[in-house]
Amino acid sequence: MRHLRKLHRVNRPQDQRKALMRSLATALFTHGEITTTLAKAKALKPYAEKIITKAKQGDIHSRRMASKYIYDNLTGNLMCAGCKEILTQEDLNEGKCGKCEGKVISETVLRKLFNTIAKEYEGRNGGYTRIYHLPPRRGDAAKMALIQLV
Repeated sequence: MRHLRKLHRVNRPQDQRKALMRSLATALFTHGEITTTLAKAKALKPYAEKIITKAKQGDIHSRRMASKYIYDNLTGNLMCAGCKEILTQEDLNEGKCGKCEGKVISETVLRKLFNTIAKEYEGRNGGYTRIYHLPPRRGDAAKMALIQLV
């Protein structure tokens, strides 16, 4: 019997499903919102919320656990290693942060998750994402959805 064993399978084998969820979660944390099919959005919601809950703990073990569930891609932004803030070209001072003189490093999805996203949801006990229904896709009339961080 399958009591209490709900799992969104999205019609894929386990290895493909894990890779799909990792890439969708990485895109969600990188951009803040993504457009996908409704079934994938419903499967992504509990997956992403568990990762954010891990990130709220903030210790090294939860960082390593979260790195198993997302790809640690570069986001294209620069951040200060000292004050953990996103830097613009005006903030740079000869390769150092203009505010605290800290080292400038590239922002990755994992750093963004732990430094900015987890800090936003410190006082929130779940419900970090929302799903909006969109009109069907034009080619195959698949139900589409917009999933975004609250």
